Amino acid sequence: MPYPDRFYPVVDSIAWVKRLASLGVGTVQLRAKELNDAEALQLVTDALEAVKGTPTRLIINDYWRAAIVAGAQHLHLGQEDLAEADLHEIRSAGLTLGLSTHDDAELETALAAEPTYIALGPIFPTTLKSMRFAPQGIPKITEWKKRVGNIPLVAIGGIKLEQADEIFKAGADSIAVVSDVTQNPDPDARVRAWLDFTAEKV
Repeated sequence: MPYPDRFYPVVDSIAWVKRLASLGVGTVQLRAKELNDAEALQLVTDALEAVKGTPTRLIINDYWRAAIVAGAQHLHLGQEDLAEADLHEIRSAGLTLGLSTHDDAELETALAAEPTYIALGPIFPTTLKSMRFAPQGIPKITEWKKRVGNIPLVAIGGIKLEQADEIFKAGADSIAVVSDVTQNPDPDARVRAWLDFTAEKV
């Protein structure tokens, strides 16, 4: 199974992690903001328990210390978190490492860290959080893929299932999805549609 999966949702709660694991999603990223160390450790511990015994791989966003202490296997960092993280400690713990990028400077920083995968975003306008960066657009995916080479490239930001085929054709190896799942009127049906579509793309 490729890592990360062709489709992986990004969610902010244990309830979502459990729901997606029960639907058979292969990769889920947990992104919860503004937690202190104790809260982060509790969240990560509970989330790992939620996917225990399932095929779902859990990516912890930001909280690298909690990820190490709780025994997580997968980590994702934004550029601000990367600047403060101890890469040696992360590597020593055996964690995979995904990194966010939004411009050329961030891509250079990410490549220097030798990540497991690189994310590019936002591809389209996104309503879930205010972004310092303008939408990248689909052509940027092709450019980024040429530059990252064999490192898997994840597209994220405002992506809906109807755009997935075009994004994969542009060079993305994976699509991280937020609102198209969490704000969908029927999230379970939408997840199944994503899983069916990406299963055909493997």
